[in-house]
Amino acid sequence: MTLSRGSHYLAIPGPSVMPDEVLREMHRPAPNIYTGELHEIVDSIIPDLKQVAQTSGQVAVYICNGHGAWEAATTNLFSRGDRVLGLCTGRFTHGWADMVAPFGLQVERLDFGRRAAIDLDAVEAALAADTGHDIKAIWAVHVDTATSVRNDIPGLRKLLDRLGHPALLVIDAVASLGVDEFRMDEWGVDVTITASQKGLMTPPGLGFVYFSEKAAAAREQADLVSGYWDWKPRVSAEAFYQYFCGTAPTHHLYGLRKALNLMMDEGMERIWKRHDALAGAVWAAVDGWGAAGPLELNIADPAIRSRGVTSIRAGKENGTRLRDWVGAHAGVTLGIGLGMETEADPASDGFFRIGHMGYVNAQMVMGALGAIDTGLKATGIPHGPGALEAASRVLSKA
Repeated sequence: MTLSRGSHYLAIPGPSVMPDEVLREMHRPAPNIYTGELHEIVDSIIPDLKQVAQTSGQVAVYICNGHGAWEAATTNLFSRGDRVLGLCTGRFTHGWADMVAPFGLQVERLDFGRRAAIDLDAVEAALAADTGHDIKAIWAVHVDTATSVRNDIPGLRKLLDRLGHPALLVIDAVASLGVDEFRMDEWGVDVTITASQKGLMTPPGLGFVYFSEKAAAAREQADLVSGYWDWKPRVSAEAFYQYFCGTAPTHHLYGLRKALNLMMDEGMERIWKRHDALAGAVWAAVDGWGAAGPLELNIADPAIRSRGVTSIRAGKENGTRLRDWVGAHAGVTLGIGLGMETEADPASDGFFRIGHMGYVNAQMVMGALGAIDTGLKATGIPHGPGALEAASRVLSKA
């Protein structure tokens, strides 16, 4: 006998749960790519993508994942030998820096560990020391999917402006766009990178690079611009194929159009508030379990926690034990402890993550928390009582 029969719930931080409406929209024959409905759909997608990011700037659409979007931004912004300041708060800024090494960029890293946000004082010191303004850009993640930390992006812009430093502000919002509050223009972000599989509720395969006029000017000086990644023809396409440098990602576009319909119907302010409430329920449950056991939120300060993913320390081997039980017996897949290896736990067995981004509601989150609560009991992992009561109390007040 198993309790896992029925619809399985993928509670990982991307790919997120895909709405049935999105999946149905994609289940259709291949369209004519030369004229007709698909062209109209693309024309309608662009302004809604800008609404999601709260920008009047440009957005280029690529057939790729988030790593591809990193490369697209890199090749449009920089020349060989350019100096970049990477602000590392977990796995993904390091990954970005590692990936661009073959391009010959000089990437200086400020590492803030795996439990803290960017320290603006440290960034200020690094920028103030750059008296010749050799640093062409600072880049950071808004939310690091591994650690679940959320960084102060408006604070970075205020710092740059106060110092009068001309560096571009380049932000990875793969795990936050459509989940956490994000205002590209108001916050002074020059380039925003994201992908389709998280807050945008569309299967993996589309990458997006938003860019300001300042970033567009930088592209005119960059010597890394390549034929495929060049964003200029994609946003000023005279022919439809130029939007995608070839054949369009037809069925992804159908799905994205439906996902954006859902987002526009709900409205960005309501989307942000929904994620605030659901994240608060998860945090309350983890605090309850941790009152009498090893479970602990990786990010202690609620002000710098992601609203779409929660990384949890469970004690050595407990993370894997719990994930295995919940997946096999309760029909819920939890996220692995990605990039959280330590000397004491080289395999990240002591971590797990809960994704609560995109197409999620109260019953889905409460169901996942209930499965975890059951798994803690079944595996004998020590934990405090009342976690589910605490989570439901948060939601009842929302």
